[in-house]
Amino acid sequence: MANIKSSKKRIITNIKRKIYNKKCKSKIKNIIRKIKNFISVNNKKESLKHFFYLQPIIDRYSTYGIIHKNKSSRCKSRLIKKIFKM
Repeated sequence: MANIKSSKKRIITNIKRKIYNKKCKSKIKNIIRKIKNFISVNNKKESLKHFFYLQPIIDRYSTYGIIHKNKSSRCKSRLIKKIFKM
């Protein structure tokens, strides 16, 4: 257990950041799951709509450091390839 006041505060802020990061990552995963479902049904219009909704969110979270920038670009490129392959 931490004895110093700053380390106690650090523990609390780490927990808050962990919850926020988990929420953000699950939001991205849910949108990607929706896009993949639309791709499997061959619904190009809906998948593009959700992709253009997802794109700025992924970019924002990669600048915050929640997701690595290479992972964000890899996700976007793989999804758009699958969409245009339909």
